[in-house]
Amino acid sequence: TQRRLHEEIDRLEQAIVDQFMLNPKTHKERLLQEHTVDGYLDRISARSKDLQVLYKDEDGSRKKEMDAISGTNEFGEFYNRLKKVKDHHRRYPNEAVEPMELEFMDQQPTEAKMEALDEMFSGEEAGGRYLDLHEIHEQYMNLKSLKRTNYLGYLSEFTLFEEIQKKDKDAEYQNYINSLCKYLEGFLKRVKPLSNIGEIKEYSRKEFEKSWKEGTLPGWPKQDQEDTPSTDLFCIACKKQYAKDTVYNAHLTSKKHIKAAAQLTNGTSNGDEQESVKQVQSKVLSEKAKPDQDMASTEMLIRKYAEILKQQIEDTKENVERRQTLTGRERDLELETEQIELDESDSDDEEKVYNPLKLPLGWDGKPIPYWLYKLHGLGVEYSCEICGNYVYKGRKAFDKHFQEWRHAHGMRCLGIPNTRQFHEIVGIEDALALWNKIKKAKPEGTKRDQIEEFEDTEGNVFNKKTYEDLKRQGLI
Repeated sequence: TQRRLHEEIDRLEQAIVDQFMLNPKTHKERLLQEHTVDGYLDRISARSKDLQVLYKDEDGSRKKEMDAISGTNEFGEFYNRLKKVKDHHRRYPNEAVEPMELEFMDQQPTEAKMEALDEMFSGEEAGGRYLDLHEIHEQYMNLKSLKRTNYLGYLSEFTLFEEIQKKDKDAEYQNYINSLCKYLEGFLKRVKPLSNIGEIKEYSRKEFEKSWKEGTLPGWPKQDQEDTPSTDLFCIACKKQYAKDTVYNAHLTSKKHIKAAAQLTNGTSNGDEQESVKQVQSKVLSEKAKPDQDMASTEMLIRKYAEILKQQIEDTKENVERRQTLTGRERDLELETEQIELDESDSDDEEKVYNPLKLPLGWDGKPIPYWLYKLHGLGVEYSCEICGNYVYKGRKAFDKHFQEWRHAHGMRCLGIPNTRQFHEIVGIEDALALWNKIKKAKPEGTKRDQIEEFEDTEGNVFNKKTYEDLKRQGLI
C-alpha cells in the first residue's frame, strides 16, 4: 500500500509538470488547467496523510508484516503469498486491470472536462469572467436605513463599509455581509483555484487584530478608555450593565433581580466579590463587543477578496454598462451566440497557417510565394563546420555568412584571421591546412607590419606598410 501511494504521488507530481508544459490559449483552457492542477494537489495532500498514518503504524500492522517477510521463515512466507496471488487470478482470470500511468497519459482538455467546467458558473458569470451579485444586491436593498443604489453603482460601492453608520449594522446587516463574503470566497475558489484561501484568511485576521487594537479600522473607531463603564452600575446577578443610576436602582427592586440575587452564593469575601464583579463585567462586555468584531473582521475579509478580484469587478462593471445600451432583442441574440473565450483576438491571430511545403514566412506572417522560394534557391542547404555545423538556406545567405559574427567567432577560436583567402572554406581541417601553408610560404624574417593585412573599400588587400603609404598619399 505504501509503495502504491508513493507511486501515485510521483505520478501526480509529473502530471502537474505536464499540465504546466501545455500552452493554453483561451480563458477556459487556462481555467481548466488550474482546476486540474488543484485536483492533483488535493490528491497529493490526501495520499500524504494516508502515508503518514501508515508510517506511524499505531496498530502495529506494518511492523507485523515487516517481521513476517524478514523472519526465519521468509521463503515460506513468500511462497504462501505467491500462492494466494495465483489463486486469486485463477478464480478471476478475466479481471481487467488498468495501469496507473494510463490515468495521467492524456493531459489535453476534452469535451467532458469543458462541460464540467461550464457547470461551475452561472450564465451571468460567463465562465468566470464576471461576478453575479444580483441576489446579494437585492439583499442589500432590503436593508433598512441604507443608501439605495442601482446594480452598477453597487458594484462600485459594495466595499465602502465605512460609509455605513454603526447604528445601522444590525443582525440583518451581519447576514448580508456573510452572504457577500461567502459568494466572493466561492467565486475566488472557482476562478483562481490555486490561490491559498487559508493563507488569505490568516493574513486578513492578523491585519484586522492589529487595526482593531490600534483603532485604525475604517468605520470602527477605538473606544476611549474613559467610556469604560463603572462597576457601580453593573449587576453581577443579572450580568447586565446599566448607564444611569435611576435605571439601575429601579432594577434592584425588580422581582427578576431579587430572584437572581438569591441564587448567588454568600461564601465570598468583599474583596473577592469586588474582583469577581470586574471579571464578570469584563467578560460580559467582551461578549457584547464580539458581534461588532465579527462584522468588522468580515468586512476586512471582503475588502481583501475584492482586491484580489479587482480585474473581474472592473470587467463586470463594463459588461453591465454595455448591456444596458442593448435592446431586448440584441440581448437575446447575444446570449444565443456568445462564446465565452477571454482571448478571442489572440486565438484568431494564432490560427494555423496552411503551409504544406514548409515555406519560410514573410513579413506578414504568411508563407512567401513558391516562385520566390525557387528563385533564391532557399531549398538548397549549405552547412558550415566552422560555424558549428550551422545550416544556411540559399546561396545568398551562405555567401553573406563569411563576414558575420558566427563565422568570425569560429575562425577566432581556431586562431586564424578571417580574410578573403579563407572565403568558401567551411571545413576546420581545410582552414587549418590553408593557414599552415600560408605561414610556411612567408619568409621567417617577415615583420609584423607585413603579416597584418588591410583591405580597402574595393576589396584590395595590402600589408600594413603599403596600406598606410597609399592612404597617406590619398590614393585609397
